[in-house]
Amino acid sequence: MSDETENIEPEALDPEEIPDESAVAAVRQRGSNEYFRAMMDRNFLEYASYVVKDRAIPDVDDGLKPVQRRILWSLYKIDDGRTHKAANVIGNTMHFHPHGDASIGDALVVLANKEYFITKQGNFGNPLTGSPAAAPRYIECSLSPMGREVLFNNDITEFVDSYDGRSKEPVVLPVKIPSLLMLGSDGIAVGMATRIMPHNFNELLNAQISELRGEPFELYPDFQQGGMMDVSEYQDGNGKITLRAKIDIDGRKLVIREIPATTTSESLIASIEKAAEKNKIKIASVNDYTTEKVEIEIVPTRGYDPEKTRQALFMYTDCSVSISVNLTVIRESRPAVMSVSEIIKRNTQKLLEYLKRELEIELGKQEDLFHAKTLAQIFFENRIYKRIEECGSQEEEYVEVHSGLAPFRELLRRDVTDEDVDKLLALPVRRISRFDIEKNQREIAEVLAKMDEINKNLGSLKQFAIRYLKSLLERYGAMYPRRTEIERLEKIDRTVAALNNIKVGWDRKNGYIGTAIKSDDTIACNEFDRFLCVTKEGVYKVIALPPEKLFVGKLYDFRKYDASTEFGVIYREAKSGKYYGKRSSIGGFILDKEYMLCPAKCKLELLTPRSDAVYTLFETGARGKTAEKEQNLMELPVRTPKARGLLITGKPLAKITHKRYLTPEEVEALRAVAQPADREEDSESDEEMTEEIREEIPAETAGEVPEPTPEEAAPPPEPEEEPAEEEQPEPAVEEPPEPSPEPLPEEEKEPLVLDALADEPVRKKPKPKAKPQPEPAKEEPEETPEQTSGNNEFGMIQSEFGF
Repeated sequence: MSDETENIEPEALDPEEIPDESAVAAVRQRGSNEYFRAMMDRNFLEYASYVVKDRAIPDVDDGLKPVQRRILWSLYKIDDGRTHKAANVIGNTMHFHPHGDASIGDALVVLANKEYFITKQGNFGNPLTGSPAAAPRYIECSLSPMGREVLFNNDITEFVDSYDGRSKEPVVLPVKIPSLLMLGSDGIAVGMATRIMPHNFNELLNAQISELRGEPFELYPDFQQGGMMDVSEYQDGNGKITLRAKIDIDGRKLVIREIPATTTSESLIASIEKAAEKNKIKIASVNDYTTEKVEIEIVPTRGYDPEKTRQALFMYTDCSVSISVNLTVIRESRPAVMSVSEIIKRNTQKLLEYLKRELEIELGKQEDLFHAKTLAQIFFENRIYKRIEECGSQEEEYVEVHSGLAPFRELLRRDVTDEDVDKLLALPVRRISRFDIEKNQREIAEVLAKMDEINKNLGSLKQFAIRYLKSLLERYGAMYPRRTEIERLEKIDRTVAALNNIKVGWDRKNGYIGTAIKSDDTIACNEFDRFLCVTKEGVYKVIALPPEKLFVGKLYDFRKYDASTEFGVIYREAKSGKYYGKRSSIGGFILDKEYMLCPAKCKLELLTPRSDAVYTLFETGARGKTAEKEQNLMELPVRTPKARGLLITGKPLAKITHKRYLTPEEVEALRAVAQPADREEDSESDEEMTEEIREEIPAETAGEVPEPTPEEAAPPPEPEEEPAEEEQPEPAVEEPPEPSPEPLPEEEKEPLVLDALADEPVRKKPKPKAKPQPEPAKEEPEETPEQTSGNNEFGMIQSEFGF
């Protein structure tokens, strides 16, 4: 191959064929090693295909990977009813498997520990503890009785040359049971992987019987380790399952009796110790007493609830694991993704095919036996052997025997061949004198009875397959009971089970929060908690667990977020100086996104997580007189966070002090009164909602909305400019003392909640007046709140809200 590149003159190319500069640059950058690139592509594809088909992915028909198939075939070839050294089995398997003894030894141990096809003797390791097997020279194995019965039949097996051409190996074994689902399999290939869960032997064969009868069936995994399993998302073998250990509570102790299938006692204890080191779970000691059965004893710290310890074990350790299932198999020499039902159907069809071929082969053997016995009886009874005494050649013998048997052709089922004559002539002379005609006739009758039975089975093949499966269940079913319990496992509330072992501090002065902040304001929390940050301007956001130190600025309130908290809110409008109140919850949110707890250009004057409280408002009149007004927060309407509240007063407040908490009887009475009022407000809000929707409808869809009345269509008068009000001083808010009857120090720290489903309040637009009358300048200090805010600037009458 020449490395010289061919130079093409630009004049020799058509202008449309001249490549652009980017394409030329790409070719130059790529170089002239096309041969090596093609070789790499071809070799990689061959390697990937080999790994997929001949290494990692099992075949759907016999459920075995190539190394497993070669191990079983080697055991079959050397089987003599006794056990063989594992090293000897590995050596024989190397005649068929070109990848060394290590991979063969590991596969042999895994296959033997399944306890289906191989009988083991010696230390093959312990799947429960994860201890390894002894060296191959110390352990022995052989085919199990079930393995001999369901795996092999050379008459119906297709063979190919081994990797070196010196031996023959089967393409697939004629397995008569769903071994793929029975054994399970894991494998990682190039660009794909498979993870098939093992299933119960009895349930698989019963599913095949149901398939033969046309009945529905359901199959779920079963593991040797036992445990509990949730199969609600199994999706017929292509979803996921959740496995949990079986944990019993014995006094203060917890005892693990069964473990998830993907773990061992050692790995499980390691995960428990790791969780304890991270202070996720409080444990005093862990003791492992596992031998043939799992027994792990866990002692929680003194005073810690064992039930909470169990929930924490499920949440933080390998006592609960989730397994994604991927049923990728080799089907017709190609990878394919199948379901459990599809595999059962295919295996059942293969079972019928194997049984039919076996019956046909057996029928042929019985016919040959009938033919041979009938020929022998005719040959001896009619003394046809005497006709060959004077024959001088083999051809003459053939002629004499054929001519002697010709009159009895109707007794035979096929023509006589020279091979049949050779068999007759090969019979020893002593058979002539000892030939028992009656015994031969009984044997012929038995052969005919077997042939009739085979023909009957061929005529009702499905019934024969059902009888065959039932016979397997009777002989081997008791050896393989279900060990994994199927339950609907409840999801664990992480926030409840987690320990509040993290301290988050709040530096009010400098505006920092974090786990490394030293402050009197600390919050005990866990890693799943969320935190609410509220500023004086009413801006709030919900954040995750902060790091060691995080700057958030000056905050009005900082607490744990709780979706069930209903806040009492009082805020002041900066422009008008009026005070509004509402009850509000914080529901839906996006982490670190800012929201408004009150309308813009307002300031919070009171924010309390106890909306069942009564506060005293100290109003300042025009002449400096102070009047006390009692405000029950439960009488305020429930609004969304960014909605405007109910007008409380238009007068400046000197301070707001806590008076008392409502009793449960008062709270229930207020709620009972508020329910019919809420229904009236909902009926009145329909008209308000229609008017607001009319404002938001674009021009192209305006025709669908009914036209407003002339009174509503009239433009509102322009309000007269009012002189700028002097900035009023912020009232002093006195925090409520700890209530003596029901102290709730923890609830004071609970977070805020927003009801994401609540709609914003809709306000009626004020109807224009012909001659707006200015308000009197003189303000009477003794006016009631109803007189002050009877008709506010939003056209809302307080009596509509039940005040």
